[in-house]
Amino acid sequence: MRIAFASDHAGYGLKEELKRFVRDLGHEVRDFGTHSTDPVDYPDFVVPAAEAVARGECDLGIVLGGSGNGEAMAANKVPGVRCAVCWESYTARMAREHNDANMIALGARVIGPELAREVVRSWLAARYEGGRHDRRLAKLRAVEEKYARG
Repeated sequence: MRIAFASDHAGYGLKEELKRFVRDLGHEVRDFGTHSTDPVDYPDFVVPAAEAVARGECDLGIVLGGSGNGEAMAANKVPGVRCAVCWESYTARMAREHNDANMIALGARVIGPELAREVVRSWLAARYEGGRHDRRLAKLRAVEEKYARG
């Protein structure tokens, strides 16, 4: 799979570690930045990563910041993106199985590298269950379309 990565300065170090981890799992990585710990504004990097996921240029995306909240909010502004903030393996697995999350946001100041690797591994291994969840995702898409039309 092709995995988009993006972070702000707070998430930069963990992003670099997770990129190596994801490559070691056999996936392709596309890094949208940032490329240092110099202070930046997360939307400048997260939105292009989310757009790449929405366009199908990347299959999934992982965004990182201090808490992951701002990154998830920015990613979720892009139509077609479902980004979940995850802080342990269960939330990651459920984000994929029940919500078909195509992106996750992680807080580098919330979880360490070992737990982050477990979260990413669980999320990548999980598959959308469909069934009763299809109805809910259809409602999310309808809301997205309603507000896209203005």
